[in-house]
Amino acid sequence: MKKDFGCPVQGTINVLSGKWKVLVVWHLGFMPRRFAELRDLLPGVSEKVLTAQLRQLEKDGVIQRKIKASTPPQVTYYLTKAGDDLMPMLTDMCHWGTRHLGIPPNLPMIRRAKSRSRKSIAA
Repeated sequence: MKKDFGCPVQGTINVLSGKWKVLVVWHLGFMPRRFAELRDLLPGVSEKVLTAQLRQLEKDGVIQRKIKASTPPQVTYYLTKAGDDLMPMLTDMCHWGTRHLGIPPNLPMIRRAKSRSRKSIAA
């Protein structure tokens, strides 16, 4: 694990450090996704790198995966409560980047309704 130097901001940045992690969290903030869906949403990512970054996000408690017994097994990734708590910060960063860097958003901005329970996703 990277050093956080006793700084929670640095610790948070460490969790999201990685070329694809922010985009994975962003996409999962709208709905659970299967591996192939995430891969298709991230042009240029290799399966090896995506797998490694998903494992790191899972280890850090940002995402969880549900495995459905089938052949082949169906794995669905979704945000944990901790991952969901990152979404307002990422939205604010999106707005900041648009205002101060002039980068228009090219990803969806409308989040899923909060009324949807996590238990229904995990079941």
